[in-house]
Amino acid sequence: MAKTDPLLSPFTLNGLTIRNRIVSTPHAPAYAENGMPAERYRLYHEEKARGGIGMTMFGGSSCVSPDSPSVFGQLDVSGDRVIPYFQQFAERIHGHGAALLCQISHLGRRTTWNDGDWLPVVAPSRVREHSHRGFPKEMDAADIRRIIGDYAAAARRCKEGGLDGVEVLQNGHLPGQFLSPDMNLRTDGYGGSLENRARFALEVFEAVRGEVGSDFVVGIRMEIGGEIEGATGYEESIRYANMLREAGAVDYLNLNVGRPDHNYELSHYGVPSMFQKLAPFLTNVAAFRREVALPVIHAMRVPDLPTARHAVSEGIVDLIGMTRAHIADPHLVRKMIDGNEHRIRPCVGAGYCIDRIYGEGEALCLHNVATGREARISHITPPPDGPARRIVVVGGGPAGMEAARVSAERGHSVVLFEAGAKLGGQVRIAAQAGVRRDIIGIADWLAGEIEALEVDIRFDTYADADDILAEAPDAVIVATGGLPDVEHVAGGALCLSVWDVLGGAKVNGTVLVYDDNGQHQAPSLVCDLAEREDVTVAFVTPDRAACIEMGASNYPKYLERFHRGGVRVTPDHRLVRVERDGNALRALFRSDYGGPDMEMRADHVVIEHGTVPLIEAYDALVGRASNAGVTDMAALVAGRAQPMPEDGFALHRIGDAVASRNIHAAIYDARRLALGL
Repeated sequence: MAKTDPLLSPFTLNGLTIRNRIVSTPHAPAYAENGMPAERYRLYHEEKARGGIGMTMFGGSSCVSPDSPSVFGQLDVSGDRVIPYFQQFAERIHGHGAALLCQISHLGRRTTWNDGDWLPVVAPSRVREHSHRGFPKEMDAADIRRIIGDYAAAARRCKEGGLDGVEVLQNGHLPGQFLSPDMNLRTDGYGGSLENRARFALEVFEAVRGEVGSDFVVGIRMEIGGEIEGATGYEESIRYANMLREAGAVDYLNLNVGRPDHNYELSHYGVPSMFQKLAPFLTNVAAFRREVALPVIHAMRVPDLPTARHAVSEGIVDLIGMTRAHIADPHLVRKMIDGNEHRIRPCVGAGYCIDRIYGEGEALCLHNVATGREARISHITPPPDGPARRIVVVGGGPAGMEAARVSAERGHSVVLFEAGAKLGGQVRIAAQAGVRRDIIGIADWLAGEIEALEVDIRFDTYADADDILAEAPDAVIVATGGLPDVEHVAGGALCLSVWDVLGGAKVNGTVLVYDDNGQHQAPSLVCDLAEREDVTVAFVTPDRAACIEMGASNYPKYLERFHRGGVRVTPDHRLVRVERDGNALRALFRSDYGGPDMEMRADHVVIEHGTVPLIEAYDALVGRASNAGVTDMAALVAGRAQPMPEDGFALHRIGDAVASRNIHAAIYDARRLALGL
């Protein structure tokens, strides 16, 4: 296979032979411990190396200077204490045959002053960044000399740490801020002409080469266009890249489109979300590389092997970045080599991994709950410690399918009852929204896995206690999910749920969507409604802004659709009552912050307020279960086995059958529980 598949052919980069063309590009999953790549960070990358990746690149935005503090969980490479961590990291990754490279950066204006050592933000000019909001000090000559030296020292630490190379992050960071006219207003030798604006970067690379020598891989991550007015243009980017090539500054280009310092650009270009098509910028990259004779890496929503294979075989790139694809399945390459490409867990582009970095402070995959938890949860399901059991799972949504999958992989005999004709549960409903259609990949993958494992699936069966007990189970897992909660306010029975409308309920005229959740459900429906000519949409939320629980990879694109569709957005108002008003409905709202009540009249009112657990099966069995339906929470959290009865059966419930949460929580419940049976 290696002789015929272009993805499996080796590639040599400045003397470094990479075993295949697939890489994970630098990113910051926020797993650092006191700024160091300790066990959690290493295990996350080691899983990719074990899974066959050619090169794993780590340390996104690793900070080279004290005035570039770690504000979203980056590594600190500003001191020699990082070297032993690098050495241990390199030994582990190299032991699996993969190459290892670290990205270094000075954030410039892309940080904040009230973190780390509370030093002033510095930048080429006093131009504030929208995202991080600091007002920077204009760098003087001493700042420039100091920071250039910091880059060189950080590169030396990478080499002394046994890494195979170093990448300098230009895109939106300090070298890019010098390069781009909208951020560089200087009139000295570092401003004005392209040659002057490129001077800082060229001096950085000259200093880096002076520390690491000519036989160490040095690369750059740079942008090749975007929509920010006054930013570095496409033609200037070509001229600049050729300046780097002629100076012998870099061995490769890691090409991005757009800059990450504006939230819309981040979601549209920098880290394309589910709103974007797959691999949206390969054409841009192909045109650029024809103008610059340097090896090219590119990684912007390349989630599948056919797309990656096309990019390499057509000469668009030399190495293809499949970064989020490896968050979803770090064994992607191994499965391809073994002929199991169809069993690769897909990246569905939900952006949950990135959004959590900015929100909760750690990257997690929406549906691979082992990623980032490698010390506690193995990506490869282990066999059971005791005898094979008879497991009955009730409900074929993501929680139920994951419970069935893991139980079957462990060798248990599994029966899955599903009330409908298809598996998928709420995922299948959510995928009816156009912007979320790709998340159906979660349900499809789980369904394919449990079918391959020969789980006994009973479709169209609304299982009652007799059905379940007839299987003589050792354990029953209730994963029946929930139903939309529209009746938590007076008159809620007059309203529709998001499920109703996505499921085909006819609406027209004025549609008022009330979102008391803040996740994707209501905004994704609004995007669909806003495209219809026969609908006018109003969006009301008690939160201080729409899409309050989403991060920067998603909410900007939702807001773009809202603005484009003329959606009227009203925050800070809580729905109190809905009543009939002729042929329409009248909704009464109150603000938590005072002020007069508000009334809105609409043809339809849609309420999103999470789900109420559907637990008929659980309630019917709880009095007969040996554990009284109680899951040992301490054992669940610690990864220990659940107590199993000598006689009778244990009863558990998971996912939204417990409480309204999200896909990740449902699958995490299921995996932890099933590993303990």
